[in-house]
Amino acid sequence: MDEVFMAKALELAKLGHGKVSPNPLVGAVVVKDDKIIGSGYHEKSGENHAEVNAINSCREDVCDSTIYVTLEPCCHYGKTPPCVKKILESKIKRVVIGVLDPNPLVSGKGVEFLKNHGIDVTVGVLEEKCRELNEIFNYYIVNKVPFIALKWAMTLDGKIATKNYDSKWITNENSREYVHKLRNRYSGIMVGINTVIKDNPRLTSRIENGRNPIRIVIDSSLRIPVDAKLLKEEGKTIIFYAEENEEKLEALKNYNVEVVKVDKKLDKVNLKTVMDELCKRNIDSVLVEGGGTLNYSLLEENIINKVYAFIGPKIIGGKEAITPIEGEGKSKINESFNIKNLKVLDFEGDILIEGNIQY
Repeated sequence: MDEVFMAKALELAKLGHGKVSPNPLVGAVVVKDDKIIGSGYHEKSGENHAEVNAINSCREDVCDSTIYVTLEPCCHYGKTPPCVKKILESKIKRVVIGVLDPNPLVSGKGVEFLKNHGIDVTVGVLEEKCRELNEIFNYYIVNKVPFIALKWAMTLDGKIATKNYDSKWITNENSREYVHKLRNRYSGIMVGINTVIKDNPRLTSRIENGRNPIRIVIDSSLRIPVDAKLLKEEGKTIIFYAEENEEKLEALKNYNVEVVKVDKKLDKVNLKTVMDELCKRNIDSVLVEGGGTLNYSLLEENIINKVYAFIGPKIIGGKEAITPIEGEGKSKINESFNIKNLKVLDFEGDILIEGNIQY
């Protein structure tokens, strides 16, 4: 039964997508006499954690019950009190945990606290699924840099646009709807200046109750047009540049945009510096929807963690048609960027290949 109740906690945790970053997604259920008597999830950063919401939702005495939680309960004071104390005060007799918290402030300490106070603790139920749920948080909290995912949509012959830059639409509506869900999950969305100039995207998440990611533009010499659609959308935009352009800087003051100058690398914006700047702003994850030049540069810098490659059942052809990864490219197959943890999803004709970069 442990796996059944943990699976329920996992489904609850997913309801926090787009609302809790840079905190983890966490779900919890309270069970007594093999019956769920309370449930909850971490709903918003800075608010009650999943365990507290689950316990508070109970309409009967939780004494001697079991709580199932996808992530190890916290034992330190942050924006909220420690969850282990709430569990102890509620006289819950058993805690079932999906996976230990990788946060050094917590990892193992929550379990130790509970055991030292006579509570029965089980760790590792649906562990891999619980760990996968928080791959963004796990990477960010340990490495102190954002988790970066690269997304593109291409034809069967590997083109993201025709030679005339026409790309609407390579994939179907189901695929595009899923992309908007991804935009809701990631804290930021990044493009290069060429994508802004050629496509003039809005970079919004157009789903019900969703939120727009922070728009991030890599623009070495501040070529961004002042009538670009993304400058007029609600929410924040950050532009990273390396070369001075006083006229453009003055014009951008009329928009809700943060313009950040960083150092150069090979006459372009230093992408490693950009990652550091994003981390300073508590941006834990970024979905990259850039062009082939930016995509290759990020791969070359070992910055990309994950890839979402959508494939539409179309063929464009032509050696001048646009590909998702450009740059100099590799000269040998054994120098390729390899993908692990592959998943293949079917979107009613389109295919999504998803996986992690193995450097």
